[in-house]
Amino acid sequence: MIQETTSPADSLTAEAIAGLKSTFNGTLLRPGQDGYDQARAVWNGMIDKCPALIARCTSSADVLSAVKFARRHNLLVAVRGGGHNVAGNAVCAGGLMIDLSPMKAIAVDVRGRTVRAEAGVLWRELDQATQQHGLATTGGTVSHTGIAGLTLGGGLGWLMGKHGLTCDNLLSVDMVMADGQLLSASETENEDLFWAVRGGGGNFGVVTSFTYQLHPVGPTILGGMVLYPQNQAKEVLRFYRDFARNTSDELMIFAALLNTPDGLPVVALLVGWFGPVSEGEQHLKPLRDFGTPLADLIAEVPYVQHQSLFDAATPHGMHRYWKSGNLLEIKDDFIDVVIEQATRQPSPFSFILFFHIKGVAARIDPAKTAFGLREDQWDFDIVSQWTDPADAQTNIDWTRNFWSQVEPYTKGVYVNHLGGEDEATRVRAAYGPNYDRLVALKTKYDPTNFFRLNNNIAPN
Repeated sequence: MIQETTSPADSLTAEAIAGLKSTFNGTLLRPGQDGYDQARAVWNGMIDKCPALIARCTSSADVLSAVKFARRHNLLVAVRGGGHNVAGNAVCAGGLMIDLSPMKAIAVDVRGRTVRAEAGVLWRELDQATQQHGLATTGGTVSHTGIAGLTLGGGLGWLMGKHGLTCDNLLSVDMVMADGQLLSASETENEDLFWAVRGGGGNFGVVTSFTYQLHPVGPTILGGMVLYPQNQAKEVLRFYRDFARNTSDELMIFAALLNTPDGLPVVALLVGWFGPVSEGEQHLKPLRDFGTPLADLIAEVPYVQHQSLFDAATPHGMHRYWKSGNLLEIKDDFIDVVIEQATRQPSPFSFILFFHIKGVAARIDPAKTAFGLREDQWDFDIVSQWTDPADAQTNIDWTRNFWSQVEPYTKGVYVNHLGGEDEATRVRAAYGPNYDRLVALKTKYDPTNFFRLNNNIAPN
């Protein structure tokens, strides 16, 4: 486990906490209190950090009080939305954890096709609210991911080919800044800040609400997966590489090497068709006709069900270590390395993923948002997962060795998939030509690096 015991918060006397409580409507938790351990637990079970104080916020006013309190007492601050970040940045040791998870308000404007959601909302909650009206925006691929972290890092999802990344559908935000201001940002208000939060992560403040553009989606789509035995992986991945690059924006296909629940190693092609359902079969026919699959599980399903396709493989509490990078091409020799490493995988719960970034997400001007890696490419992920803490080093070593072999094939990285404490040097690679502008904006809005528990962009 990643454990930290440092405690810079000795000044947090009962009197000091009572002063915060007088301006705070949420719940304040200290070590040993009921609910504390549940509140500090995050998605990655390898993370075991103990904040001196957890502030479970119910409003922007609570967040503002918490930020001012942390500044006054010189506390390290972590900000939790959904708690899904693999590096565990949502929780800190010895400082203040600002927990946004109680902030769940969602307001759908059906006529305007927009939705405003508070920062504690999860994607399944947002999708359920918008799908009541046949609407959606690009969300994550795991339904228990929080909207906040995913959006701020860019937001890969099933709809990105047709509608762009999550951040491309962001219309405005409300934020608490490091200096204690409450600001709104959009294309017409604090435009530079709005540019920065569309991909720049949690570096610039605490976003307390998000307003998104919605699109007609569903209520059913054509989706699911086709499974092949892993001994066919070379042929399947070659077919996938060539076929996926020549499909319409409405068709998204991801690929994975994983084990089925009964332990069978397979290669999966994961499919979502987001055009008219009646037209989907003709677009999917080449894929469904390829090879000799073990199972073809593609069917007409509710959009919200499709959004939870990865959920069973990514439960809360499993121990995790992750490496990721972008691929402009999936070369034959790269495929060989991936297949060879898959046979050495020490845990049956681990998997290898290819997320195809294409269509609208790849065609937007790289300078339009902080997320600037706008090419038709794959986000490639080595996701190690295990249950016994004693197995940590074995799984980490496998992941690092695998990564050492494939890193030369990669260029850039999706900032939300930076996986651990050893990856600070790769943050620049996540932003490419936009990095220097982000540094200037970090210097403007957070010159002391108050918000530094993130994939950090350090100020000048």
